Amino acid sequence: MGTPQFAVPILDALIKNYQVVGVITQPDKKVGRKQILSISPIKELAVQNKIKVWQPTQLKKNKEFITILKDLKPDVIVVTAYGYILPKEILNIPKYGVLNVHSSLLPKYRGPSPIQAAILNGDKVSGVTIMLVNQKMDEGAILAQKQADLDTDETFNTLHDKLSILGTHLLIDTLPKYLNNEIKPQPQDSKQVSYCKLITKEDGKIDWQKSALEIERMVRAFDPWPGTWTIWNKKKLKISEVQLVSDQNDYQAGQVYLSQKDLAIKTGQGSLVITQLQLEGKKVMSSQDFLNGYPEIVDSVLS
Repeated sequence: MGTPQFAVPILDALIKNYQVVGVITQPDKKVGRKQILSISPIKELAVQNKIKVWQPTQLKKNKEFITILKDLKPDVIVVTAYGYILPKEILNIPKYGVLNVHSSLLPKYRGPSPIQAAILNGDKVSGVTIMLVNQKMDEGAILAQKQADLDTDETFNTLHDKLSILGTHLLIDTLPKYLNNEIKPQPQDSKQVSYCKLITKEDGKIDWQKSALEIERMVRAFDPWPGTWTIWNKKKLKISEVQLVSDQNDYQAGQVYLSQKDLAIKTGQGSLVITQLQLEGKKVMSSQDFLNGYPEIVDSVLS
């Protein structure tokens, strides 16, 4: 049970090592400006391997789908980035339970955005957890964990790929040990629990009163979605690449200025040099190209 690209290496490894009797993923969705109906990366992989796919729009009280799952008689259900919470009726179906590959070192960052949370909070270490699923969000007993160091320039994409591969190796190593009763599930430490939220488009709006460090982390955590953005001349201005600078000046937060020849913005604490940006309706530009086309941005205040 999975949906996005994060789950693809995990399903691929399961196909190579076990008999995968079915794949459950979210319904096809319209994406992009042209709203083209697209299948999930997991469905694409399943179809390529001629594995039956189901895409229920809901799970709770879905008697027809629960009957289908029971008829499959799975020994184990593996869930990763599926997007739906599983009801008790489904959790009780597989002989050995439901396992989840979660992209944090639980009980830290329970919830839907642990990769973004690790970058936003400036963590030096992240990792993956294999856990047994119960009816509460990411609360189940832990079977195995593996940590990974974060680079100083870590983005969502780089950490996403790093943890996806790490989770794949950990699952394939853990699953046979668990099935052979060689692992004793360990309850999570309730005193160490923290949560992360569902990311929305509005989370990408920059508050220039924040520190340069906080905003720089936002840019890395929210690339490619929802992106980090601000308003200039009543249009959305997407900021996609920045660098911290040690300029000392008296500009107000959000004010654009030139740091030597670079486009820079003052924040609530410190400043940022903008190296890549995109004005609404235009292509992505370097800051120098943007300055050549829109020199009037200098001295303006972004909101």
